[in-house]
This record gives sequence, C-alpha cells and structure tokens, in this order.
Amino acid sequence: MKILLDNGHGGIINGEYQTPGKRSPMWADGSQLFEGDFNRKIVNGIARELEERDIEYEILVPELEDIRLSERVKRANKNDPNGSLYLSIHSNAGGGNGFEVYTSPGQSMSDDVATLFGEEFKKTFPNRPLRADFDDGDLDKENRFYVLTKTKMPSILTENFFMDNEDECKNILMTEDGRERIVEFHVNAIEDMINVLTE
Repeated sequence: MKILLDNGHGGIINGEYQTPGKRSPMWADGSQLFEGDFNRKIVNGIARELEERDIEYEILVPELEDIRLSERVKRANKNDPNGSLYLSIHSNAGGGNGFEVYTSPGQSMSDDVATLFGEEFKKTFPNRPLRADFDDGDLDKENRFYVLTKTKMPSILTENFFMDNEDECKNILMTEDGRERIVEFHVNAIEDMINVLTE
C-alpha cells in the first residue's frame, strides 16, 4: 500500500505566503497560522513516521508553490488505484471546533478508511469533538471536493481543528505537541488500514 500525501494549499517562499486567505486571524500576541505551511509540517511528520515503519509513501506536492488541484489529482492518478490511498491534509475555518474527515458521496472503501481515522482521532484527542455525520451509517462527512471525486483510489480529506478558533489554533495547531499528536493519529490510522487489508 502506497500512501499519497497531499499538503493542501501553498507554503511560504521568501517570507511570502503563496495562498490568498487560508490563514488564522492575527492573534493578540502577534502570532498567526498559515494553513499551507501547517499542512506541510503535518505531511512531513507523517512521511517521517511512515519511513520509520517501512510504509511506502509519496508527497504529491513537494513544491512550496500552490499547485493546481488538477495537477495534484494527475500526480495521484499515476499510481495504482488498487494499491494506494490518497490523503489530503487541511486545517478548518468557519467558527467551529474539532476534527472532520471527508469522502466523496456514496459508499466506497473510502468510507471504511475514514472511519479508522475518526476512531484514531478519538483515541488521541478524547476530549476534543469529532464532527461526524452518521446519516449514512458511518462517521465521515461527504462532499464533492475535486480531489476526492477525481482521484481513482480510496481518497479522504482530513480537517484538523479550526485555525480561526483561538484555543485550537494556539494550543494545538501551533504547538509541537499538538502537531505531533495530529501526526500520530494519522499514522496509526494508516497502520490500522494496512492491517485490515492484509488480514
């Protein structure tokens, strides 16, 4: 199983953030989170842990530029659809709190994978909300995000807390411990998935 890691949005080049918007408010202490930079730090952490566990992976967007969604999908779809998982990493906004995992509409293997990620999130962050939607019998939320509908393999998108929630942003997203725990539950879920597939 090859894990295709997609860090959403652009990074920071020569001090300039590459994606309009997609950032936290400027907090009273002058700190601010740029989502694309955060996404890359999480993806790099996941990649490091996967390498230690001898799990094959590919970072789809090693560039700092904000690569078009169609190009991200093209890079993913070069891989074997039956032997890979597409994982898009994000942080949320909009005034909420907690964690969400998205799949495309309908029932597929992606739903089963998303359930593993939700379960591992709750183990790692038992006192933080899992924003689930059980209308179709499982915990994932469904959306026709381009990267979820156009990729050929099982595909999920995780929204890791809310960058416009000051508590979550400053105490989780911007801390080393918080980021390590986010990496941890993603990697644990990937291992869970591989174990299920190889039983």
